[in-house]
Amino acid sequence: MRPLVAGNWKMNGLRAALSEVTTLAQMHPTPSCDVLICPPATLLAPMAEVAAGTSVAVGGQDCHAAASGAHTGDIAAEMIADAGGTAVIVGHSERRADHGEDDATVRAKAEAAIRAGLTAIICVGETEAERDAGRTLDVVLGQLAGSLPEGSLGASVVIAYEPVWAIGTGRVPELSDITEVHDALRADLAKHMPEAEAALVRLLYGGSVKPGNAAEIFGIENVNGGLVGGASLKASDFGQIVAAAG
Repeated sequence: MRPLVAGNWKMNGLRAALSEVTTLAQMHPTPSCDVLICPPATLLAPMAEVAAGTSVAVGGQDCHAAASGAHTGDIAAEMIADAGGTAVIVGHSERRADHGEDDATVRAKAEAAIRAGLTAIICVGETEAERDAGRTLDVVLGQLAGSLPEGSLGASVVIAYEPVWAIGTGRVPELSDITEVHDALRADLAKHMPEAEAALVRLLYGGSVKPGNAAEIFGIENVNGGLVGGASLKASDFGQIVAAAG
């Protein structure tokens, strides 16, 4: 399975930062993995133009469930596709926490992404309190069941496991903990789609992925790449993570 390394720029980046995409593409003209950057919406179209014809694809950080309408400040999946995007992140823990998004909302957004021809990167993950209570698998598999659209195919969805307590904190679970969750996700996917399709779904790990730990994380059997936050903002860092996936 070809790995995917996706960068989530979150609420960071002005037009000057587009040079990082050019640098990254020059560093990895033919990478051994798929490379995706999800910038803020203001940079979607210009980044797609800069990345056109290179190894770097562009995606959105969120989308609305509707294709259009009176939703001030929102962006439709069709708009992301029209701007040159090929994927969109849905259900990131920061959206779930800051905007109160529940599994049903995430599922509707994932359905919208698939409707628009985008790959839906569906995020799941537990809080520190849930982890300490021994509820990691219950929470993660529950989010998967509630957020995954019915009839999903392996090529249309990506699942990103991001332990909430590890995002941006520098803390990373033990490799055995990551293995446990990813193995459980792989097995559980077969309950929601044909086994052959479940085997095609890429499972990403996210949560303080850095150049120094990427190789060992990507070496885990059911880790098929990463969803990278702060370390994706600079080509010098992100390029090393891309190399680790090869």
